[in-house]
Amino acid sequence: MSPNDQLEPRRDPRDEHSVSAPDGPVNAVDGRRSRLVPAQGGRAVAVRAGETVEITDIEGRQVGDLWAIDAADHRKWLSTSHTRDLLEQLFPRVGECFVDQQYEPVLEFVKDSSPGMHDMLFPACNPALYEREGLTGHPNCADNFTTSLAALGITLPVVPDPVNFFQNSEPGERGRLDVLSATTLPGDSVVLRAVRDVVLVLTACSVDFWPTNGDRCGPLGLDVYPGTGEGAAYGE
Repeated sequence: MSPNDQLEPRRDPRDEHSVSAPDGPVNAVDGRRSRLVPAQGGRAVAVRAGETVEITDIEGRQVGDLWAIDAADHRKWLSTSHTRDLLEQLFPRVGECFVDQQYEPVLEFVKDSSPGMHDMLFPACNPALYEREGLTGHPNCADNFTTSLAALGITLPVVPDPVNFFQNSEPGERGRLDVLSATTLPGDSVVLRAVRDVVLVLTACSVDFWPTNGDRCGPLGLDVYPGTGEGAAYGE
């Protein structure tokens, strides 16, 4: 039995109180909107300023690629390079913000219950990456991003580099970047607060020929809480 076989999916009893809505089921208890991002799939959701988003690794060891597009001006989006430049570090700390190309805040990093391994250096996996491995037509995050946005009538001229939550690829000796298996356990999550109205796209990384996702791809949970989201998602 591999270590992955011992991981049990998280079950959330609050889901029993959900009702359907265009942006995903709304939980009658806490008002959250929930979307399941399937293995090797993607989902887009509109998030208003002040709402909080929780991204949950349901089965463990699954990387999630996240994008945030300004809802009012699709020419602005979360920029990983501008965020690194502004903060002068590889990844924001809890309490800091991801910014756009004008260095204006987009998302605040509110809470992290995972081991804290995240990445803002790698692009989304894409058709060319898989073709180099002889895997033509393989599911990939770049196409999932484009398809998810298109479902909302949004098209961008490029695929921006994503925030790769839960990706275990910290720079090593002499700057080498080795992508190792994610270290998250079932139920580990991150929480973000929208600073402005945005469209979020979350994809469950499709890499299955490398140990990135623990040698198998799994789903992710995407929950959007109204207002500040205090309480059920992460508050004390």
